[in-house]
Amino acid sequence: MNSILLVIILIPIIEIYLLIKIGSQIGALSTILLIFITAIVGVYYAKYEGLNTLKSGFIQLSKNETPAYEVISGAMIALAAVLLIIPGFATDILGFLLIFPLSRKLIFNSFSKNITKNKNKNKNNFIDGEFEDIEDDNDKKI
Repeated sequence: MNSILLVIILIPIIEIYLLIKIGSQIGALSTILLIFITAIVGVYYAKYEGLNTLKSGFIQLSKNETPAYEVISGAMIALAAVLLIIPGFATDILGFLLIFPLSRKLIFNSFSKNITKNKNKNKNNFIDGEFEDIEDDNDKKI
């Protein structure tokens, strides 16, 4: 089965399960308030971290360095904000993990190691050859 389809089906099931379990423990009104509070706090913190990342990116550009981490970090913060707006506890946990700089740095480092490993593995993947330019009289007639 396609992994994206599986995620689309599993996320709402997990969210509904968690909402029912947590709602039965702390009450329906408390659960609803907790969902709104995490969304509001998360979006404001995402805004704060986004502005810090933007500032850091401009500093990198002023030093004539490529702001690769800042670009990927900005995308992670945007995804985290979307996850925090979606009601549910599993998406909130994932969103908060993406917002905090320490966990974002760990995720970035793990992805960059995988990319570097794949890049070095495919580095010697080339074909060496020679060519000779042959002029054809038929090409000149066009």
